[in-house]
Amino acid sequence: MKIQVRVSHKEDTKYASFICNKIKEAAKSRGTGIAEKDPEYIKSKMIHGNAVIAFYDEKLAGFSYLDLFQGEEFVVNSGLIVFPEFRKKGLAKIIKIEIFRLSREKFPNSKIFSITTSNTVIKINTELGFKPVSFSELTKSEKFWKGCSSCANFDILTRNKRKMCLCTGLLYNPNNKNNNHHHEIKNDVSNKYRKYLSLGDKIVLAYSGGLDTSYCLKFLIQEGYEVHTVIINTGGFQYDELKKIEKRALSIGSKSHRSINAIEEYYQNCIKYLIFGNILKNNTYPLSVSSERIFQAIKIANFATSVQAKAIAHGSTGAGNDQIRFDVAFKIICPKKIILSPIRDMKISRKEEIEYLKNKGISISWDRYKYSINKGIWGTSIGGKETLTSSHDFPEESYPTKLSSKKSENLKLEFEKGELVSVNKEKSSAINNIIKIEKIASKFAIGRGIHIGDTILGIKGRVAFEASAAIIIIKAHHLLEKHILTKWQLYWKEQLSNWYGMLLHEAQYLDPVMRDIEKFLKSTQERLTGTVDIILYPYRFHLVGIKSKFDLMTYPNMAQYGEMNHAWTAEDVKGFTKILSNQMKMYHNLNKKNND
Repeated sequence: MKIQVRVSHKEDTKYASFICNKIKEAAKSRGTGIAEKDPEYIKSKMIHGNAVIAFYDEKLAGFSYLDLFQGEEFVVNSGLIVFPEFRKKGLAKIIKIEIFRLSREKFPNSKIFSITTSNTVIKINTELGFKPVSFSELTKSEKFWKGCSSCANFDILTRNKRKMCLCTGLLYNPNNKNNNHHHEIKNDVSNKYRKYLSLGDKIVLAYSGGLDTSYCLKFLIQEGYEVHTVIINTGGFQYDELKKIEKRALSIGSKSHRSINAIEEYYQNCIKYLIFGNILKNNTYPLSVSSERIFQAIKIANFATSVQAKAIAHGSTGAGNDQIRFDVAFKIICPKKIILSPIRDMKISRKEEIEYLKNKGISISWDRYKYSINKGIWGTSIGGKETLTSSHDFPEESYPTKLSSKKSENLKLEFEKGELVSVNKEKSSAINNIIKIEKIASKFAIGRGIHIGDTILGIKGRVAFEASAAIIIIKAHHLLEKHILTKWQLYWKEQLSNWYGMLLHEAQYLDPVMRDIEKFLKSTQERLTGTVDIILYPYRFHLVGIKSKFDLMTYPNMAQYGEMNHAWTAEDVKGFTKILSNQMKMYHNLNKKNND
């Protein structure tokens, strides 16, 4: 299916007579409307680019034109026709949007009006910002009202001295301060998209099922595009949740919906290295969401390529990091795809999104969207009104999991070459182990925190999170490393790990330096094998200790810290201390001499 609605030109005049006949037939069948149109008049509209013409699979399907009255004070959108065989395909709305866009573009200061008996047209016009008005607020032009003479209801109009008829008058006043600001921005964005896309073009939308992406889905469909939704599961969704999201997408109007599992890929290419590097952003946040986005974006880009989409859309706002992460990945993986971001482009508020969807009849309870929650296998981030302040704590109810266990519990983790291989002596895959720890530890409300960080855009950002599995695993892994790795391994690991976390956070995952750092991190894990014992308490946990055959504390016949040594003598230490202090001694002696 291919819809094309464009501004008409001279070559379209061959359709003028056919269009006039169709308009006459339509007026006759519904018993109202202007029945007579002069083909020469319609041709003049086409030649001067004052009409739009629609094609469905390259077949002529509809038409509309504009006219001027009282100089350029009024523009009328008239002659809207969709041929019977092409009705109920959304063409009327697309044509109406295009003739309105053309009117605004050519005559930005003119009032635009329409009179109609069609409830569908009234609804479309209202969405565009038109207001119902009395005929007295419309043009006084005799030429316009004389044009109604071929309508079956013309006698009603004349009897009422043009004050009323069966038609409803609708007016768009660009100078009216009461016009909905959202409509203005929405129309500007629509025009911008039209520069790159044709009606009916295929768009892939990154869809989570939440408020922002649901708004994007409905908006893009309303704009006349063929939208296909896709969700990338990086561990935040159960099967039934994914099915609900699919049902919601299809009910809103998605042409198709696809769920893609990327949990294993996310672990192997990212989480594993976050553990190897003990990475906590600002020593606090385990990069739960920022680490997910790049893999979601890569998968979405590949999917968009496979279905030959013209554009990719996402629901990010203009004030966060995710917009950068999506855009960067799309530009690298599929640089020829057009990137759309309606929320960002329109600067629309969540309140406006909710109102828009309600007006579209989407009966979903949005009450839970008081807090924005992004859940993944590596943690959950939480945003809300408290995010916008520096002092307010997040209330207990804002966290998805609640404290349900107050009795302490032991936990034993086993690592092999840096990877988590068992929980409480039960072997399983790393992913299953992460899920198991989350299930156990979340009962204690462990892993909660509030992260303050620097965004890619240069502003400070505040977000709450809960990531019990990520925090426990990273801290346990780090303890094991402190027993096994050398001082300089630990030092340089910390330096490179900080860079890795920062670059990942700032959308630089695809830079080759990240693969170089990963090789270093992996090489440090060759001996990282052992167990860690932990005790869980409400809101906290205690690292008891480790056991490993590579534990440097247990090297035989060497020494015990603060107790006895077997590998050196007192004289060895005295000589070592003397040499170690040589340069400092020289510095301080010279400094003292020069100051005397």
